[in-house]
Amino acid sequence: MKTFSAKPQDINHEWFVVDAKDKILGRLAAKIAHILRGKHKAIYTPHMDTGDFIVVTNVEHLVVTGKKTLQKIYYRHTGYPGGIYSRTFEQMLNKCPEKILIHAVKGMLPKGPLGYAMIKKLKVYAGESHPHSAQLPKTLDI
Repeated sequence: MKTFSAKPQDINHEWFVVDAKDKILGRLAAKIAHILRGKHKAIYTPHMDTGDFIVVTNVEHLVVTGKKTLQKIYYRHTGYPGGIYSRTFEQMLNKCPEKILIHAVKGMLPKGPLGYAMIKKLKVYAGESHPHSAQLPKTLDI
Protein backbone atom coordinates (compact mmCIF):
# COMPACT_ATOMS: atom_id res chain seq x y z
CA MET A 1 0.00 0.00 0.00
CA LYS A 2 1.35 3.43 -0.95
CA THR A 3 1.55 6.34 1.45
CA PHE A 4 -0.98 9.04 0.59
CA SER A 5 0.44 12.48 -0.13
CA ALA A 6 -2.03 15.33 -0.67
CA LYS A 7 -1.81 17.33 -3.89
CA PRO A 8 -2.93 20.97 -4.17
CA GLN A 9 -6.08 19.94 -6.09
CA ASP A 10 -7.06 17.50 -3.29
CA ILE A 11 -7.11 20.19 -0.60
CA ASN A 12 -10.39 21.88 0.30
CA HIS A 13 -10.17 24.70 2.86
CA GLU A 14 -13.30 25.16 4.99
CA TRP A 15 -14.21 28.12 7.21
CA PHE A 16 -14.96 27.83 10.93
CA VAL A 17 -15.98 30.44 13.48
CA VAL A 18 -15.00 30.09 17.16
CA ASP A 19 -16.35 32.09 20.09
CA ALA A 20 -13.48 32.71 22.54
CA LYS A 21 -15.65 34.08 25.34
CA ASP A 22 -14.47 32.68 28.73
CA LYS A 23 -12.08 30.20 27.06
CA ILE A 24 -8.62 29.44 28.45
CA LEU A 25 -5.93 30.91 26.20
CA GLY A 26 -3.55 27.94 25.90
CA ARG A 27 -6.20 25.29 25.38
CA LEU A 28 -7.95 27.38 22.73
CA ALA A 29 -4.67 28.14 20.95
CA ALA A 30 -3.73 24.45 20.85
CA LYS A 31 -7.05 23.46 19.23
CA ILE A 32 -6.80 26.30 16.71
CA ALA A 33 -3.22 25.37 15.77
CA HIS A 34 -4.35 21.76 15.29
CA ILE A 35 -7.06 22.82 12.83
CA LEU A 36 -4.84 25.37 11.02
CA ARG A 37 -2.28 22.61 10.35
CA GLY A 38 -4.97 20.26 9.08
CA LYS A 39 -4.21 17.44 11.51
CA HIS A 40 -7.94 16.83 12.00
CA LYS A 41 -8.28 15.69 8.37
CA ALA A 42 -7.60 12.26 6.93
CA ILE A 43 -5.60 13.83 4.07
CA TYR A 44 -3.07 15.51 6.43
CA THR A 45 0.33 15.82 4.81
CA PRO A 46 3.15 17.43 6.84
CA HIS A 47 4.68 19.42 3.96
CA MET A 48 1.36 20.78 2.59
CA ASP A 49 -1.05 23.38 3.96
CA THR A 50 -4.14 21.17 4.40
CA GLY A 51 -5.70 23.20 7.22
CA ASP A 52 -8.85 25.29 7.38
CA PHE A 53 -9.61 28.96 7.95
CA ILE A 54 -10.52 29.97 11.52
CA VAL A 55 -12.40 33.13 12.50
CA VAL A 56 -12.17 33.85 16.24
CA THR A 57 -14.52 36.36 17.89
CA ASN A 58 -14.77 37.77 21.43
CA VAL A 59 -11.03 37.58 22.05
CA GLU A 60 -11.34 40.41 24.57
CA HIS A 61 -12.96 37.90 26.96
CA LEU A 62 -10.10 35.34 27.00
CA VAL A 63 -8.97 34.11 30.40
CA VAL A 64 -5.78 32.63 31.79
CA THR A 65 -5.34 30.52 34.91
CA GLY A 66 -3.47 31.40 38.06
CA LYS A 67 -1.70 34.74 38.37
CA LYS A 68 -0.77 34.95 34.68
CA THR A 69 -2.90 38.07 34.29
CA LEU A 70 -0.21 40.03 36.13
CA GLN A 71 2.84 37.76 35.77
CA LYS A 72 2.77 36.82 32.06
CA ILE A 73 4.90 39.31 30.15
CA TYR A 74 5.07 39.93 26.39
CA TYR A 75 8.39 41.36 25.13
CA ARG A 76 9.09 43.37 22.00
CA HIS A 77 12.43 44.74 20.78
CA THR A 78 12.98 47.62 18.37
CA GLY A 79 16.35 46.36 17.20
CA TYR A 80 18.27 49.20 18.79
CA PRO A 81 20.35 48.94 21.99
CA GLY A 82 18.11 49.32 25.02
CA GLY A 83 15.00 49.10 22.85
CA ILE A 84 13.18 46.35 24.72
CA TYR A 85 9.56 46.91 25.68
CA SER A 86 7.37 44.74 27.87
CA ARG A 87 3.66 44.48 28.63
CA THR A 88 1.74 42.26 30.99
CA PHE A 89 -1.16 40.09 29.85
CA GLU A 90 -3.62 42.56 31.39
CA GLN A 91 -2.11 45.50 29.48
CA MET A 92 -2.16 43.53 26.22
CA LEU A 93 -5.78 42.55 26.80
CA ASN A 94 -6.73 46.21 27.21
CA LYS A 95 -4.60 47.54 24.32
CA CYS A 96 -4.70 44.87 21.58
CA PRO A 97 -6.40 41.59 22.57
CA GLU A 98 -6.07 40.12 19.07
CA LYS A 99 -2.28 39.92 19.35
CA ILE A 100 -2.50 37.68 22.43
CA LEU A 101 -4.15 34.80 20.57
CA ILE A 102 -2.10 35.30 17.40
CA HIS A 103 1.12 35.16 19.45
CA ALA A 104 0.02 31.98 21.23
CA VAL A 105 -1.06 30.17 18.04
CA LYS A 106 2.00 31.29 16.06
CA GLY A 107 4.29 29.62 18.58
CA MET A 108 2.48 26.30 18.04
CA LEU A 109 2.84 26.30 14.25
CA PRO A 110 5.91 25.28 12.21
CA LYS A 111 8.51 27.93 11.53
CA GLY A 112 9.25 28.91 7.93
CA PRO A 113 7.16 29.49 4.81
CA LEU A 114 4.62 26.77 5.64
CA GLY A 115 3.92 28.20 9.10
CA TYR A 116 3.62 31.72 7.68
CA ALA A 117 0.98 30.50 5.22
CA MET A 118 -0.93 28.77 8.04
CA ILE A 119 -1.04 31.80 10.36
CA LYS A 120 -2.54 33.90 7.53
CA LYS A 121 -5.63 31.68 7.69
CA LEU A 122 -6.33 32.82 11.27
CA LYS A 123 -8.69 35.82 11.51
CA VAL A 124 -9.05 37.28 15.02
CA TYR A 125 -11.55 39.92 16.19
CA ALA A 126 -12.03 41.47 19.63
CA GLY A 127 -15.80 41.84 19.38
CA GLU A 128 -18.78 39.74 18.29
CA SER A 129 -18.90 40.74 14.62
CA HIS A 130 -16.63 39.72 11.75
CA PRO A 131 -16.63 40.49 8.00
CA HIS A 132 -16.42 36.84 6.86
CA SER A 133 -20.10 35.94 6.74
CA ALA A 134 -19.94 35.60 2.93
CA GLN A 135 -17.75 32.49 3.37
CA LEU A 136 -20.55 30.80 5.36
CA PRO A 137 -18.36 29.67 8.27
CA LYS A 138 -19.52 26.73 10.37
CA THR A 139 -19.63 27.11 14.13
CA LEU A 140 -16.88 25.16 15.84
CA ASP A 141 -17.47 24.32 19.50
CA ILE A 142 -14.21 24.10 21.43
